[in-house]
Formats: sequence, C-alpha cells, structure tokens
Amino acid sequence: MKRALGLLLIVAIVTAGAVAGMAWTRLQTPFKGYETNEQFVEIPTGATAAEIRERLVNAGVIRDAFSLRLALRWTGTSRDLKAGEYRFDRPMTPVQVADKLARGDVYGQRITFPEGLTVREMAGIYESRGLGRARDFVEAARNTSLIHDLDPAAPDLEGYLFPDTYTVGRTADAAHLVEMMVKGFRDSYPSGLRPATGEPALTPRQVVTLASLVEKETGKPEERPMVAAVYRNRLKVGMPMQADPTVVYALQKAGKYDGNIRKEDLSISSPYNTYRNPGLPPGPIASPGKASIDAALNPADVEYLYFVSKNDGSHVFSKTLEEHNRNVREFQVLYFQRQKRR
Repeated sequence: MKRALGLLLIVAIVTAGAVAGMAWTRLQTPFKGYETNEQFVEIPTGATAAEIRERLVNAGVIRDAFSLRLALRWTGTSRDLKAGEYRFDRPMTPVQVADKLARGDVYGQRITFPEGLTVREMAGIYESRGLGRARDFVEAARNTSLIHDLDPAAPDLEGYLFPDTYTVGRTADAAHLVEMMVKGFRDSYPSGLRPATGEPALTPRQVVTLASLVEKETGKPEERPMVAAVYRNRLKVGMPMQADPTVVYALQKAGKYDGNIRKEDLSISSPYNTYRNPGLPPGPIASPGKASIDAALNPADVEYLYFVSKNDGSHVFSKTLEEHNRNVREFQVLYFQRQKRR
C-alpha cells in the first residue's frame, strides 16, 4: 500500500511538473497568427475578460483563450486591462500581450496644429492626415457649449482650439479631437483669462481676439508684449486697430483671399475689417498660442501706437505718427526701391 501511494505521489508530481512545464511553455512562446505586417485590435470600454480574449484570438494575436487567461493569472493583471486600440506587429508571448494591455500601450499617432491657424486651416490638416473629413472638423468646431461659460456670445470655437501636438488613433473622431483641443485651452488657463492689474478689463473673448492679432502680427517672442501694448494703447485712445491680418481674415471668410492684400481690399465690407470698424474685431481671427495670450494679458509698459515690418521678421515701434511715417519710408518705401534696383 505504501509503495502504491508512493508511486501515485510520484506520478502526481511528474504530472504536475509536466503541466507546469506545458503552461510555462505556453506563456513564453511567441505567437503571430495574422498574415499582415500589423494587426489592430480595439478593446471597447467595459469589455469583459472573455470578450477581450475572444477579440485577440480572432485577430490572431494569441493562439487560444486559455493562454491569455493563464498569462493574466500569472501576471495578476486580469483587472488592469485598459480599453483602446492596440497595434501588434510581431510575434508576442501571452505574457507580453497581457502586459501590453495592462500598461494601456494603445496605438497613437501625433498630429500638430501650429499657432495662428483658423478653424478651416486646422480642418485641412486634420483631413490631410487621413483622420477624417475637413467638414466634420469644421462642424465639430461649432459646438460652442464647450466654452459657453467662458464666451456665451461665441458663434463657433475660432480661437479656442489650442495649438499643440495631440495623440490620436488611426482615425480620430472630429468631435473628440475638438474637445481635446478646447481642454488644452482650458488647462492652460484654469483660472480664466484675467488681465494684469491696472489694465482696462477685457472679456475673455476680447483677450483671445487681441491675442490672435498678436499671433498673426509677429513670431518674435520679445515683440509679442509690445504688439499687444500697441493695440491696447489704440483701444485706450479710440484709435482704429488697422490690422492687416483682420483684412486677410475678412477676405478668407468671403472666399476672396488669394495670398495678397491690395489697397482696395482695405475697404472690404466686413465686421472684421479693422480699417473700417473701430475697436477689436468681433472675435478671434485665429488660434493664438500661449505666449500670445500671455502677451494680451500682460502687455508691455510702453507708449507705442505704431509698428512697421523691417522685412526680416521683426518690427520697429514708434509713439508718434511722424516717427512712424519715417519708419515706413525707411523700411517699406526705400527698402523695396532698393530691392527693385538689384
């Protein structure tokens, strides 16, 4: 009897060892059951472990459901699996697959929206990256409920789509991406848009509008506070903004912009034409970056009322019209005359 029990014990140990060995082999054996170079698997939010295993088996990522179940138990990650779209491009062991899902290593591509773009220009980038249709992005940017508390008068999200680099999936729902961009704006200014102490109060919409002018006028970091000061000073004395970028925006909205501004364009009938209409335009003309918004909130302490391009990316600033006219002659009239003679 003792010998029989001993034999049974030995058999049990050998069997257990064999099973453990088979299990270990399963856990450590890479598998690739799909024929393409890459395979994408979407794990929906709220999916059960059984549903996740089924999706991975059907996609050829794992050999069978038991292998993943074993891997999840081995790693203790059965309750840590994250939803999202996952990309698989090589043979992987069940343990590696379980770890990938537990880490939430979802697939993402990066899309960058530079500062100073309009909604329609951003929509063009969105479509060019193959993420969706431009018109869907434009339509999503009409969801003003996202900023209603900040700007109840906004007809769209022009100016509030924060320029930045965002990570999205192979396709990006326009509405979701727009929400991400508005969140980026809000995250940058969690306390709202409050001008510096001593400055005349501006509404959040006016701050973003002013910032959009600054963004379009200069790319020089050191000039932004001075450009903001020029427009602030003009507002104080009731002087027209006379900002060329607002004319460009008016022409774009009218479908008449061809890349150039002509003298007759300065008289275009549009509320955005700051040559014809006093004060700031009715809304932002582009999405300003953080530096331009900061400049609008904290303009330089200067008395400048004018600035003109030096044709090298920078500007020269002046306090009086007489000084400004001299600068215009030097950096515009004479400059272009010299260019023609070359």
